[in-house]
Amino acid sequence: MTISRETGRETASGRQRRRPSKERIKETALAWLMIAPAALGLIVFLAIPFFMAFQLSLTNTRLLSPNPPEFIGLENYRQLLRLNVIAMEPLRDPATGEVQRDEQGHILYPRARTILRSNDKYAGMEELTQFDLFGKRYLVAAGDPTFWRGLRNNFYFALVVVPLQSSFALLLAVLVNQRFKGVTFFRTIYFMPVVLPMVVVSIVWFFLYNPGVGTINALLKAISFGRIGPQAWLADPGLAFPAIMLLSIWQGVGFQMVIFLAGLQGIPEELYEAAEVDGCNALQKSFFITLPQLRNTTIFVIVATTILAFQLFTQVYVLTGGGPSEATMTTMVHVVREGRYQLRAGYASAITVVFFLIVLAVSIVQRALIREEREIE
Repeated sequence: MTISRETGRETASGRQRRRPSKERIKETALAWLMIAPAALGLIVFLAIPFFMAFQLSLTNTRLLSPNPPEFIGLENYRQLLRLNVIAMEPLRDPATGEVQRDEQGHILYPRARTILRSNDKYAGMEELTQFDLFGKRYLVAAGDPTFWRGLRNNFYFALVVVPLQSSFALLLAVLVNQRFKGVTFFRTIYFMPVVLPMVVVSIVWFFLYNPGVGTINALLKAISFGRIGPQAWLADPGLAFPAIMLLSIWQGVGFQMVIFLAGLQGIPEELYEAAEVDGCNALQKSFFITLPQLRNTTIFVIVATTILAFQLFTQVYVLTGGGPSEATMTTMVHVVREGRYQLRAGYASAITVVFFLIVLAVSIVQRALIREEREIE
């Protein structure tokens, strides 16, 4: 607002600046019109289902149950998020009071189940894990240990797959961005796994991982001259989750590659020509031109890949079903188990609500830590 110093009144230029022009109004209306389909999709397929799931999570709804649903408030959330850290006392000899040890000299502790059943305040809780800290043993008990194991695996999967998949995608994008004969063929080959249904990909890799006649074990045996025997990739708790990570990276790297390729092709050639005039080598051009110019593209790839990583379900469900010993359990597999097999629709809805909020929080933190560069007009 512009005010005249002599009269103290608003001048004509101030009124004109305050009132939006017709062009500005048209641009705003056009912008709302353009985002209307996406906003409608978010409301119909995200916002409304979320609030319906939240409403269902406040009840004890069970599928195929003759009893009508009852409102139980936050009881499902209390069971889901319930955690206790319990200091464990070592076993002692009843006669001497000395601490008992095994043959290797390790201190013996009572079984976790015994501790939890001996106190009513731990009713309904199960062992999640145990750890040693400052010479003492602690027991972590949870109302739903499967949920916490699945959530841990989700974060583990995202921390490993997102940087590896993004790095491989950038490397492939740089390779297929070169001008040589047959480059289109390689682009198609690298992108092909993305368009294949994940169920089909998982079944193919199930046979590749076969411990008896699988191609991967045969290859390991050949290159190691028989020193590395067949591995039970999907039956070994230590190998099952890395095997699923390898499958996921191979299947999804083409999607990120295409996005990086679009970003590379949007970098002006003049920047590289100027760098060559200044005597920069290929490595310097990569660090001072390519990577800075791909900042916004990289941010999008990281955020999108993180969200997709937390949605891990199909390959786990097909290959291991969450086993062995819940080594590959994920939150989405746990939701399906609770809703489809245990028929606890209300409790499964509580898991989805909590998991949605966790993924949303992770995305917000990512956006806060890595900001996009805005073009200055």
